[in-house]
Amino acid sequence: MKKIHQALLALTLTTSFSTLAADTLRYGVESQYPPFESRNTRGDLEGFDIDLGNAICQAAQLQCRWVESSFDALIPGLAAKKFDAINSAMNITAQRMKSIAFTRPIYRIPSQLVGRQGAGMQPTAAGLQGKQIGVLQGSIQETYAKRHWEPKGVSIVAYQDQNQIYNDMVAGRLDGTLVMSAAGQSGFLSKPQGNGFGFIGEPVEDDAILGSGIGFGLRKGDAALKAKLDAAIAGLQQSGEVTKLAERYFPGIDVSVKP
Repeated sequence: MKKIHQALLALTLTTSFSTLAADTLRYGVESQYPPFESRNTRGDLEGFDIDLGNAICQAAQLQCRWVESSFDALIPGLAAKKFDAINSAMNITAQRMKSIAFTRPIYRIPSQLVGRQGAGMQPTAAGLQGKQIGVLQGSIQETYAKRHWEPKGVSIVAYQDQNQIYNDMVAGRLDGTLVMSAAGQSGFLSKPQGNGFGFIGEPVEDDAILGSGIGFGLRKGDAALKAKLDAAIAGLQQSGEVTKLAERYFPGIDVSVKP
């Protein structure tokens, strides 16, 4: 009888855990990339992707949980099942789709060069000769810079923390950074340390590298989760909630996804 009771208890616990897991969505997030995701002075996660993730969980009737990771470890962490979806301003690209799947695109942010005003730079290989440009490790900005600029004499330095890039720019160890415009504006240019810096030239373009928009990264084969999240995303896009959230964090930046 004791063995039967223990077996029934184990079955109950397993069933309860499975039900909890089915109703819970674990997001993988790199928490040092404001205004998309960061921790405030109270230690709480905040930012556009945090609010967006919570809204999508609510629409999909899921409970959100957050698992922190460096950006370059997000795809390996997803494959290792440390979390269920990457929610960290990750652009959908053909290269990434070789290893993971994505939800439908949710929003799109242009990438721009940030540097000291009056330095005479331009976001081209010729306009950055002899310069050192910082990029977030594992980002599409790193891929773009190493593809278009590095082979032509521009020094590209990858960091795990975008905030450290800003610190090194202020200290004169870097000449600039290629970053998503919203992150550069809110995370650096709008702050006191960003005085004397600004966007340099127009946004860079290369759809093959920079992608079709930002979505949630998923494991290939998680078709049911993708269908559930896609439906929730479509509903929030149609209701205008995605645009409303974007206006709060990225005023004046069009985040709409290209048809």
